[in-house]
Amino acid sequence: MTQPPSIECRTDGPYLVKDVAALENSRGEPIECKPVMALCRCGGSATKPFCDGTHKKNGFSGAKEAQAAATRDTYRGKKITIYDDRAICAHSARCSDNLAAVFKYGVEPWIDPDGAGIEAIMETVRKCPSGALSYAIDGIEAQPAKRAPGITVTKDGPYAVVGNVPLAGQAADGLSASECYTLCRCGSSKNKPFCDGAHWSIGFKDDAN
Repeated sequence: MTQPPSIECRTDGPYLVKDVAALENSRGEPIECKPVMALCRCGGSATKPFCDGTHKKNGFSGAKEAQAAATRDTYRGKKITIYDDRAICAHSARCSDNLAAVFKYGVEPWIDPDGAGIEAIMETVRKCPSGALSYAIDGIEAQPAKRAPGITVTKDGPYAVVGNVPLAGQAADGLSASECYTLCRCGSSKNKPFCDGAHWSIGFKDDAN
């Protein structure tokens, strides 16, 4: 009998991934999967994305430093309402880069739900890898996409998880979106296990993936 997929954040150690059959690098190339895999989250493994035990040597801590609780802000427009959960945002900039008329980086309020057409907004929100963004039309919240469980090792960034893979273990609380989320793999997020964009500031690199 096939077991459902799962990810466990081991205490001060790797992500223990079970029964996730799809793992790919940032180029869309498949990486060989095993029923049980340990993926690096300290940022120091020489065999990325897999753990090689470096977390035992470099003093990695998987503790969450950020104290902010998960909150969801609401931006109501004439035709669409946009929800934003800053607590799980990975700061990938896909929203602000793709639709700057709506998602205005550095401006408050930073979301203008009337700044573009509904179709463009929906398309952009669906591209959010962390699940921080969602929307509702006529008071009915859109259902998340239905995708097969899988993990993408993003370019010099987090693991992008899709497909409603349950997350458990160290500091895995506070997840408001389960269909997709992004897990830190540089080791420097203050919101572990979730990515908070720290890989940008520390210059994290993984040329192999």
